[in-house]
Amino acid sequence: MTGSAAALAVRAAELRAQIAQHDYRYHVLDDPEIPDAEYDRLVQELLALEREHPELVTPDSPSQRVGARPSAAFATIEHRIPMLSLDNGFSDEDLIAFDSRIREKLGGESEVVYSAEPKIDGLAVSVTWEDGRLVRAATRGDGTRGEDVTANVRTIRSVPLQLRAGAPRKLEARGEVFMPLAGFERMNRQADARGERTFVNPRNAAAGALRQLDPRISATRPLELFFYSVGELDGPDLPQRHSEMLARLRDWGLRTCPEIAVVQGVEGCLEYYRRIGARRAQLGYQIDGVVYKVDRIGDQHRLGFVSRAPRWALAHKFPADEAVTTVRDVEFQVGRTGALTPVARLVPVFVGGVTVSNATLHNMDEVARKDVRVGDAVVVRRAGDVIPEVLRVLPERRPADAQPVVLPERCPVCGSAVVREEEGAIARCTGDYACSAQRKERLRHFASRRAMDVEGLGDKLIDQLVECGLVNSPADLYTLEVAQLEGLDRMGRKSAEKLVAALQRSKDTRLGRFLFALGIRDVGESTAAALASHFGALESLQAADAPTIQEVPDVGPVVAAHVVEFFANPLNLDVLARLRASGVHWPDQPRTAPEKPPLAGLTFVITGALQSLSRAEAEEQLRELGARAAGSVSAKTSYLVAGADAGSKLAKATALGVPVIDEQALRQVLETKRPPT
Repeated sequence: MTGSAAALAVRAAELRAQIAQHDYRYHVLDDPEIPDAEYDRLVQELLALEREHPELVTPDSPSQRVGARPSAAFATIEHRIPMLSLDNGFSDEDLIAFDSRIREKLGGESEVVYSAEPKIDGLAVSVTWEDGRLVRAATRGDGTRGEDVTANVRTIRSVPLQLRAGAPRKLEARGEVFMPLAGFERMNRQADARGERTFVNPRNAAAGALRQLDPRISATRPLELFFYSVGELDGPDLPQRHSEMLARLRDWGLRTCPEIAVVQGVEGCLEYYRRIGARRAQLGYQIDGVVYKVDRIGDQHRLGFVSRAPRWALAHKFPADEAVTTVRDVEFQVGRTGALTPVARLVPVFVGGVTVSNATLHNMDEVARKDVRVGDAVVVRRAGDVIPEVLRVLPERRPADAQPVVLPERCPVCGSAVVREEEGAIARCTGDYACSAQRKERLRHFASRRAMDVEGLGDKLIDQLVECGLVNSPADLYTLEVAQLEGLDRMGRKSAEKLVAALQRSKDTRLGRFLFALGIRDVGESTAAALASHFGALESLQAADAPTIQEVPDVGPVVAAHVVEFFANPLNLDVLARLRASGVHWPDQPRTAPEKPPLAGLTFVITGALQSLSRAEAEEQLRELGARAAGSVSAKTSYLVAGADAGSKLAKATALGVPVIDEQALRQVLETKRPPT
């Protein structure tokens, strides 16, 4: 191509704009304007122009969809606004109860308007654009932190590298990456013809494609993405309804599910659920239910969140996939607290998109209630990612030699006595630390992400460490040396050095996380945080009796008894002492007022970037002082913490008259343990 540099630049810009417009019409509107051959001609012209004049290449050019080099590992991205999961409903009654709760909390409204859409069976991601340009993408991960998959998401053709005119200065949109059924089947046919491994189901194929270290491989996979919500958003004149926000996303160039609808009340939800269920096989992509969201965004803010899920949304699952197979044997697995779980070993059967050869029987009461015997023909159910379970026995097909399941008197792992709790369904191994199965499970829990977060300490390595006698308790982890580790299977010197460094980093933790990591029976993450906030110091909790522990909100007599029992065990006290001696540190938080935490009753919302600590760290410290850390601003918000580049939350707080403090004031609150002055 000839002409001046200015003319070439103009032509390149024209081609990029035309291609972007055709991508929008094809992927978002499903209304292409030109034949594929004409589209290909435009792309080839642009590529030729950029080859001859590399200075014309821009980050949002179609040629840059696969521009990153292969990575050795994924970096971690923290979600400024957590990516929450949804509560599930499995029946019409669950939906009716959900709607009733919504109407009650909204002051007795007669009928609520919902936005409804299919629940795509894929992989949740967050994608961020700044000044209209795609800058990063991350998987959901644990909801707080995900993997940086920016280079791979850029290869998905339906995801715009540059937003359309009118888009906000900053937009973080959330959606589901999936693989259409037609693309999945075509990819498997091609792989089979080449003699390569095929994928079991589209969801696994999509997850594998998105997590390729080489984005050039991701680019060859037929991935798509439907956007369904917004995280961070910095822009004026924001919609007041969720359905309007989705329409705005489409205007900005993002693809949303074409099956989205606005429905009225329970009857509208049920009609939509049945209609989508009837068309499930014709949709062209896998779904496992539908999602209802309160449409009015102001009502979403009023309803807020509970635990890790919004109160204003529900995933209404379709009936689980089921299949018939035979029980070959029943074995007992030993868990972290010694609980024995009967597991059915099955003749392998394909159900719910995977081949199932094991299914849980939960406990001996369930075995007796269902009358499961070795040799029985049984119906197995698998719903989504839920562990497969034996749903029922087919007694008419029972063979004459079917054998009843008997609870072992001795632990199948260590040989210790098995006892069954009075008036309880759980049987437990009494071996405690003498049982290698319990040791392994305790170590897995201790090292997990929401506990001590020891990166690189996976299940197989833990198995090796226990079986080799190198680790018998969590305290032993901190005595490991590189020389001991590098001789293990698949553990070279570099891997050993990384693990030792990760263990060293994990020593600096917080009391709530540490209590959770200890694995006290029935003490989950939220209970551990409540105990830490109430007592402030480990010594105070250790010295407390059961009635005192029950003063902690939501802690009943059973949990209190388990806490007392844990700290009365000499083995546990020895582990605690050794952890302290090895340098594991959790700062005490002395209570300034015995009757309640210093920030009890206050609700903080954090927006914008903080410089001295992450948002997750700030929220955790606020919770330890008794405050509630919320994700959205409402009239009940006590204080908004505004960091750098604070957006719409700051505007809303100002409009509602919510006090606004900066990061320096927040630091003062955390240091003095007093409300802002």
